[in-house]
Amino acid sequence: MLKTKDILDEKNKILRTVSKEVEFPLTEKDKKTINDMIEYLTNSQIEELAEKYDLRPGMGMAAVQLGIPKRYFVVVHEYEEGKFDTYVLINPKIISNSEERIYVTDGEGCLSVNRETIGITPRYARVTLEAYDMDGNKIRVRGREELAIAFQHEYDHLNGILFTDKIDKKNPFKDEDKMRGI
Repeated sequence: MLKTKDILDEKNKILRTVSKEVEFPLTEKDKKTINDMIEYLTNSQIEELAEKYDLRPGMGMAAVQLGIPKRYFVVVHEYEEGKFDTYVLINPKIISNSEERIYVTDGEGCLSVNRETIGITPRYARVTLEAYDMDGNKIRVRGREELAIAFQHEYDHLNGILFTDKIDKKNPFKDEDKMRGI
């Protein structure tokens, strides 16, 4: 079972790697990693299990956060209490986005960033991605609001970008009035 300690900290240079495209069929190791990521993310959002296994709550994880610089990530979205949608996106590409920009009012978080951060991370309110599922089938997914933010956050990981890179260092709340907080 994946543990919080298995997730790389932001100081690890591997997180700055641009991840490589994945070839199909997936290796057994990649399939296991994806299933471990799904299990971790789901359990981490269920309070009793998060406490029992000492998991930091998270909704998304990119393979590179486990030291695997391959282009895939998982998002487990709790759309209703105890009900989850799971997204496995392999070799994703953002193919469209809204003009509207949003940000998380409490600030974004990341399983690799173990410190308080101040400022806003500008994101698109809606995004559409094309990717492949675990069987190599082409898929298209759309995200709105927090799901769109999660997709963009994990997509950035594949390019060696952390959410903290997008916060303006001199003016952490820059353009706040031009975006909508969620």
